[in-house]
Amino acid sequence: MSKTIKGMVYLVGAGPGDPGLLTLKAKACIEKGDVLIYDNLANRVFLEYAREDAERIYVGKEGGKHTLSQDKINELIVHKAEQGLNVVRLKGGDPFIFGRGGEEAQVLVKAGVFFEVVPGVTSAIAVPAYAGIPLTHREHTSTVAFITGHEDPTKDTSDIAWDKLATGAGTLVFLMGVGNLEKIAFRLMEHGRAPETPVAVIRKGTVAEQRTVTGCLKDISEIAEKEKIRAPAVIVVGDVVHLRKELNWFEEKPLFGKRIIVTRAREQASEFLSALSEMGAGCLEFPTIKVLPPESFEGLDRSIHDIETYHWLIFTSVNGVKYFFDRLETLSRDVRDLKGLKIAAIGPATAEAVTSKGLRIDLIPEEYRAESVVEAFRKGDIEGKRILLPRAREAREVLPEELEKLGAVVDVVEAYRTVKPEEDKEKIMGMLRQGDIHMVTFTSSSTVSNFMDMFHGAPVLDWMEKTAVACIGPVTAKRAQDQGLKVSLVAPEYTIPSFTRAIVDFFSQPQS
Repeated sequence: MSKTIKGMVYLVGAGPGDPGLLTLKAKACIEKGDVLIYDNLANRVFLEYAREDAERIYVGKEGGKHTLSQDKINELIVHKAEQGLNVVRLKGGDPFIFGRGGEEAQVLVKAGVFFEVVPGVTSAIAVPAYAGIPLTHREHTSTVAFITGHEDPTKDTSDIAWDKLATGAGTLVFLMGVGNLEKIAFRLMEHGRAPETPVAVIRKGTVAEQRTVTGCLKDISEIAEKEKIRAPAVIVVGDVVHLRKELNWFEEKPLFGKRIIVTRAREQASEFLSALSEMGAGCLEFPTIKVLPPESFEGLDRSIHDIETYHWLIFTSVNGVKYFFDRLETLSRDVRDLKGLKIAAIGPATAEAVTSKGLRIDLIPEEYRAESVVEAFRKGDIEGKRILLPRAREAREVLPEELEKLGAVVDVVEAYRTVKPEEDKEKIMGMLRQGDIHMVTFTSSSTVSNFMDMFHGAPVLDWMEKTAVACIGPVTAKRAQDQGLKVSLVAPEYTIPSFTRAIVDFFSQPQS
């Protein structure tokens, strides 16, 4: 059928679960898509790459329950494309490896819709690698075969030539086969594979929930059942499974298996999430703060207009730096207008944000909090000096009040504001209630207050009885304690690297 001018469909492989395994091309497709049609195995983190106005449609199946049948999914893809929309069909793993992407592509051809296939990292390769199992190895095997463990149930006979497959490849990888594990093992032994052949079953590979059990063909079904291994899982059969004892790298990471909630604002959380994930943690992004421009720029604009009348400019956060300089540019001014001003910054991240503008810092307190700034200013003469403090509307009053006691004239202007975002809290509530969260992290007093407000009326303190609470500094820790939370650790330095090290150290100690 000839193609007419319609929307474009991208059949995109989302990889096996680890967000870092999403390809650059897949990310670019998600970012420009008008509609995302995604299944159960595609990591939900990827939806954050989409435009805010993009339509998101879940069509996955879980526990055998289908949101939509495959025929309905096909109709949906074509319907959206015929509206002239760019459609991203986001599928777990690779769309053409047991992903029914080929069937969807055939439907698009018949409908005359343009499409493109974006391959993904298939779980058939990635999951064994994360379990420390190379599928080929010169000393073990040079052949590997990929097999579906869940054939089309409408077929009368199997397409798998078990008599040839059983001994025809050194390594056998079965996808979607955990429910048929006993039958698979029986078939392989029936057709000549040794009962002692090593087998690994890996559930939810490449993410913090990964679990691996090993055995051999004659007992792996019993072992997997005893360990309650359920789908999704990848089965690896062959001598290469022995190498797991030596090469098991992912499950040996210091935070592997730990589920940690990150409450930091989404636009600032990437460094923290990346650091924790690198250590093997399963991070749950649950921002309790959203950073927005002020409702009015009147105060900030007036201060920028009179900038030459100030002696000091104090930044207390990266957000303050960002919004101040954004507004400076909007008003057709630049760093040359700050000539003669002395600049103070609380914390290395804030200082780095300032120096990235080509400016030097005149004062960084020894401790990264307001009280230390005041102590630093006590050593100098600031009586009568005018100080500009662009910050959040909701910030603590300690700094301006104490500086005024020293004789300074402090103008506090709202450079940005923080609000509670509209987050789906049902999943987090369920995990807290069931004791599935190992730690909740707080990076500011506001994240603590907003977190507790978001669960107002729920017995969150009871749910968190055995959940560790980590705070980036003493001010945040005090707010947590005031809210009734038991603080488990406070970072010795109020930085993300220090916070991450403290968390690793905490979990490296025996837990009561």
